Amino acid sequence: MSSEATSDATQTGVTTITTTAASAAQKPTGKSTVSRVAVASLIGTTIEYYDFAVYGTAAALVLGPAFFPAGNATVSTLAAFLTFAAAFLARPVGVVLFGGIGDRVGRKRALFLSLVLMGLSTVGVGLLPTYATAGIVAPVLLVALRLLQGVSLGGEWGGAVLLAAEHAPPGRRALFASIPQAGPPLGFLLSSAVILPTLAIAGKDGFAAWAWRVPFLLSTVLIAVGLWVRSRVTESPVFERRSTGAAADVPRFPLVALVKEHPGRLLLGIGAAIGGSAMYYLTIVYSLSYGPTALGIPQPTMLTATSIAAGAVVAATVPVAMLADRVGRRPVMLTGAVGCVLWALPMFGSLRTGDGALIAGAFTVGLVLFIMMFSPMAAFLPELFPARLRYTGASATFILAATFGGGFAPLVATWLNSHWRSPLVLGAYAGALCLVSLVCVLALPETRDRDFSA
Repeated sequence: MSSEATSDATQTGVTTITTTAASAAQKPTGKSTVSRVAVASLIGTTIEYYDFAVYGTAAALVLGPAFFPAGNATVSTLAAFLTFAAAFLARPVGVVLFGGIGDRVGRKRALFLSLVLMGLSTVGVGLLPTYATAGIVAPVLLVALRLLQGVSLGGEWGGAVLLAAEHAPPGRRALFASIPQAGPPLGFLLSSAVILPTLAIAGKDGFAAWAWRVPFLLSTVLIAVGLWVRSRVTESPVFERRSTGAAADVPRFPLVALVKEHPGRLLLGIGAAIGGSAMYYLTIVYSLSYGPTALGIPQPTMLTATSIAAGAVVAATVPVAMLADRVGRRPVMLTGAVGCVLWALPMFGSLRTGDGALIAGAFTVGLVLFIMMFSPMAAFLPELFPARLRYTGASATFILAATFGGGFAPLVATWLNSHWRSPLVLGAYAGALCLVSLVCVLALPETRDRDFSA
């Protein structure tokens, strides 16, 4: 019998006893400590996704011609989005690297190192010469730095949600784990808050010539703040209780053990998160290029519409997580998945109107449904795996879902629209992946009452 089946068979009968014993053995965590951990997790994911959002927006606006000049604008944009996808392909490397560190050495150490790597690579993009200055060296360096960004993000998400969730008071795990989930939309909002005024001040030509570097270089300040905050947090109490003999308990290669011991959970977890990744990246990244170039929608209109939708995601993240703590993870995620399947076509179909208010409204509804899938996911995915493999398990499921569902979404969407020139194909693509997520969540168990110390 597989370890997954054994775990499920024994879990039901012993959950209450084990949870009580674990709670009694656990040292109380002060409110100030828990709050500091929550802030550190949120700041880290916000900064990392700010860097990622800046690149995605810059790829949609200027990086194609600057680094991949071609006679065809679509080819240049496609090449820029290929580098966007390349960073997602590098994320599994980050899972292996930081998953091993997080499971064997500690969550805090892995998070600190991932933020350093992201900061160096993002500032490096802002300092790169363009193709006109350095020739083929410029795109090669750009791809190399994008790969480093991907490696960094491969370790960020799992560590951030674990540090928050493993400090959480009883019955509030989804709430605390969801706090880092607000980081991606906050990072996008922060990037828009920098890019929009930079565009307005420098103008379209000035932005394309030099001002696109400003958002990348400004991340230096954010990284410094993030490193200071993370240096002041305590290690996860779950990891600390396991620290004696932890290296012997954790396999030398956690990812290999994960694949051998929990293949079903790994595949279903990836499927559960894949639809939300597609919805998010098609909205936040691809639409910024597609709206202006294919439909003639002004760039500020698209940035404003997506920013409004991202703001709604931030506002809804915590209430949705609190609901998941009350009624369970699956009911909330299933509701969101059904909603996304039904709303994907009308949502992307709104782009045909060119009306900024209508687009903003449709995107807002779509991303609120998306966060119903994604906010509880921060607790749900870690709860699928035992503590000794939890960093690797949570990271692998989320990152691989983001790679296949989000990283390739702009690339696939560009190809689809080269054959069928309608925004409805975006809705069909996103809706199909959300249907996959719906089926996978149905196949997985409820995890709200799982003992998190084992």
